[in-house]
Amino acid sequence: MEIKNERQMVVTDSEGKEHLMQILFTYDNEERNASYVFFYDTEDKEENVIVMRYTGELDSGELEPIEDDEEYDEVEEVFNAWQDDPKIQELKNN
Repeated sequence: MEIKNERQMVVTDSEGKEHLMQILFTYDNEERNASYVFFYDTEDKEENVIVMRYTGELDSGELEPIEDDEEYDEVEEVFNAWQDDPKIQELKNN
């Protein structure tokens, strides 16, 4: 993972192809001692939001898939709350 700026990062897939990703937001869960990044491929135009856990700092850490159902349910709830936030809706409409 390479951070291009505060809102974009480059992710290399398993075939070695690089993808420019737009970062929506990050989320820290102190109870799990875990950090998450919500992002999408700039070519998809927010159609497919991806969430992954990351270790270390976002700009120098490693992305890890979320494999635990309970953890996935939690980040899905966070994403839904983010989408329903009136301030976020106002930003999307501008």
